[in-house]
Amino acid sequence: MVIPEHLLSTERLRLREMAGSDWKEVHAYASQDIVCQYQPWGPNTVEDTKMFVRDVIADTMKEPRTRFMFAILMIGDNRLIGAIELNIHDVHHKNGELGYIVHPEYWGKGVASEAAQKVIELGFKHFQLHRIQATCDPNNIASSRVLEKIGMTKEGVMRENLLLKSGWRDSAIYSVLENEFKGLYSMYKS
Repeated sequence: MVIPEHLLSTERLRLREMAGSDWKEVHAYASQDIVCQYQPWGPNTVEDTKMFVRDVIADTMKEPRTRFMFAILMIGDNRLIGAIELNIHDVHHKNGELGYIVHPEYWGKGVASEAAQKVIELGFKHFQLHRIQATCDPNNIASSRVLEKIGMTKEGVMRENLLLKSGWRDSAIYSVLENEFKGLYSMYKS
């Protein structure tokens, strides 16, 4: 499935499919404790990261394809600085889920918000989804801010739904509906 290029770029960012050689740049952030502190995975070993990239590439070949993981690159230097994902969980009910991770050197610079907004647009415009959700650790204030900034509404908290090395973790759940997104982003109307 070919996704139109204009749906994968912003003023500062370009999103593209992962390539096998991306593992080194993915590992540069996925191996850091600070990046993984709220995740049920990591910090990654080299083999963990290589396996992740192999799995992402294998998922591009599945029919029907439901997982769309993109490398996030800064336009200009073409450096891979993170990844963003749209999972289509339910085609009939038109539900998807957003996830993202960004290299800490780019935290606080609007990268996650910009990439997430673009992937939500992709979900609604290209895949005709009705609802897109995301979860984050309630203690991850930065991620909560990203989700709110892009127009998602906090629906509540799932209690102890993820097992981390440190014990059970709650997950705050956020969502945005297609009509809400249309009202927020005029670019969606074009």
